[in-house]
Amino acid sequence: MTSTEMGITANEEKVASGKKTPPAMVMLVGLTAGLGVILILLLMVFILPSLKSGAHDLRVGVVGAPAAVSSFERSLATAAPDAYEPQRYDSEAGLRDAIEHREVVGGFVVDEAGVHTLVASAGSASISGSLTGTAQAVGQATGEKVTVEDVVPLPEGDPTGIGIGGLAFPLVFGGIVPVVAFRKIFPRSNGWYLTGLITFSAVGGVIVASMLTFGFGSIDAGLWSTGFWAVAGSIALGVAALAIPLASLQNAFGVKGFTIGAMVMMFLGNPLAGIAGSAAWLPSGLGTVGQILPPGAAGTLVRSAAYFGGAAGLTARLTLATWIVVGLVLFVTGARRAAVSSAEAVEIGS
Repeated sequence: MTSTEMGITANEEKVASGKKTPPAMVMLVGLTAGLGVILILLLMVFILPSLKSGAHDLRVGVVGAPAAVSSFERSLATAAPDAYEPQRYDSEAGLRDAIEHREVVGGFVVDEAGVHTLVASAGSASISGSLTGTAQAVGQATGEKVTVEDVVPLPEGDPTGIGIGGLAFPLVFGGIVPVVAFRKIFPRSNGWYLTGLITFSAVGGVIVASMLTFGFGSIDAGLWSTGFWAVAGSIALGVAALAIPLASLQNAFGVKGFTIGAMVMMFLGNPLAGIAGSAAWLPSGLGTVGQILPPGAAGTLVRSAAYFGGAAGLTARLTLATWIVVGLVLFVTGARRAAVSSAEAVEIGS
């Protein structure tokens, strides 16, 4: 039977069953309109966050005499309205400690010598650049001398932070592809399927950490240092927090469940991860959504482990752990449901 004859037969069956096929023009217009809407949504999701990103309500520390600090805060608000949320510290040492523990993104020491700006490019090159530019604008307006010091700098091998900044897509890819690959290899064994995903997560964490450290120079750590293994563990958690929930959706709801989950991670988790500039650099609200999803939480945890000794990484760690636990529960539930359905099918067949 030719393809034409098959198409005619299919149409005849639809007519016989009472189903009406919409006119070709209606289907063309409908599909074109639907794809156009999807294209608009993709543009908004991938471009709008970057377009609207910038400094907004960033916590910064200020040290100095009360009168000098008050004057500086007014100048700061004039130079960059709504960009910063100043918090006063008693000493420069206290401010440095706050920056290293990621309590603030940077700060200013105001004294007779001028304004000494403290930044942390390892936390976000975009934010440190914004702080530097704002301090210089204030200095020009007030006639004060401005100096800049990078308290937590990026490694010399990756001075712009491109290595960790580009992790979003590899993380999403590393969480989606193994779900398909291991299910293909172990179509009937949930035990081996889950073991494969967990094993790949651990191995993938080591591979990515090795590339960042020895290939790109993005992390200044030795193979046996705690920093290296902290980064590897953070990436492994991120991959597992993506792969296990997706596998559970596949188990519980089939291909549709996996497809919807993968699309959410790819088209929301990826652009809203905020790994390059940090979640604080994204528009208000979008950064929070990104941190709830595994790619964003993983990016935050990796940066914390790589440059800040794990400081301010607890929330991200708990977020990833929650995704993994929920994924495991859904995975087991889906596996049991499938086993019960198979048993019932066998009973009916017999």
